[in-house]
Amino acid sequence: MLQVTAKGNNRVDIDFSGKLDSNDMRAALDELITLTKEIQHGRMLYRISDFEIPTLGAIGVELSHFPELLPMIKKFDRAAVLAEEKWIQKVSEIEGMLFPGLDIKAFNLGEEEQAEAWLELDK
Repeated sequence: MLQVTAKGNNRVDIDFSGKLDSNDMRAALDELITLTKEIQHGRMLYRISDFEIPTLGAIGVELSHFPELLPMIKKFDRAAVLAEEKWIQKVSEIEGMLFPGLDIKAFNLGEEEQAEAWLELDK
């Protein structure tokens, strides 16, 4: 499951758990792109629980949306990733280094309050 929710004018929350197929990925990415059209200096809270590798079809859908996702990512200044798996936390923070202007910080799933506070900090 991949669920995207708008939280105010400049915030999007993404919840990812379990297996993700091409239909789920397409619906979630379409929703994400729609919800972020007007965002500037955005914040994102990404919760990852019960992680399973997405299907090849889901990965293909993500790659096909890449031309729309790159400009969308530039609309965000900060992303907090909540995950229990340390490797997911580390990969998330490394991903933040690949996108200038986007600061990604990882937290344990139980640290949502700290993640929320970090998202609200000014740069």
